Amino acid sequence: MRTISNLMDKINVTDNAFLRQFETEVQGELAKIEYAQQERKIFLTKLVVPKLKCTNDFSDAFIKEVLSIIAERNISMMPTSPEIVRFIRKNKRYRSMLPIGVRI
Repeated sequence: MRTISNLMDKINVTDNAFLRQFETEVQGELAKIEYAQQERKIFLTKLVVPKLKCTNDFSDAFIKEVLSIIAERNISMMPTSPEIVRFIRKNKRYRSMLPIGVRI
């Protein structure tokens, strides 16, 4: 489990390997990033956050924390979720985590 502090929230991210998702609880509801893993690549397939309770700041902090976990595992990531692709486009420092030859 990983924890990051925000101005008002703490995000505790866990990797639920059984359900193949990174998850955190926010105001009593589950936010998650679903994934599929193949060899040394992890495909980030879907971002699900409670719409009424989460801001873009929360989503960005959640994605950053998940990418930090992936970086520690020293594996490539391939975002297929439109929200995560947009995040990678805005935050170019994470492009080094993409598989060789993949551009976003």
